[in-house]
Amino acid sequence: MFSATSRYHDLPTATLRLPDGRTVTYVRRRPMPDPDTLTTIAVHVVAHRERLDHIAARHLGDPEQAWRIADAHRVLTPAELTARPGRRLRVTLPAGLLQGAALLAPGGGPGDR
Repeated sequence: MFSATSRYHDLPTATLRLPDGRTVTYVRRRPMPDPDTLTTIAVHVVAHRERLDHIAARHLGDPEQAWRIADAHRVLTPAELTARPGRRLRVTLPAGLLQGAALLAPGGGPGDR
């Protein structure tokens, strides 16, 4: 249903039968991960007028992975993360995926920054 890089990829689905007999399939709620379980691959200092998708593209190689940075900071409004220049952001991957960082990060790996 969702691509392997989507935050919704591994979520279970459920169905709901409506009063008119139609069945609706939906994705169950996604729990926020504990930031302490995430693997930090970089720390980024926010520049003036910088956007989270640009930070994700730089460090993770994909602007659509900005949700990973938001998860590391437990925010529901990602714009909060870039509202203040100078803020230090953790760029993370799920625990155990450090080996995958070399495949995602432009330039070869997380140690190249």
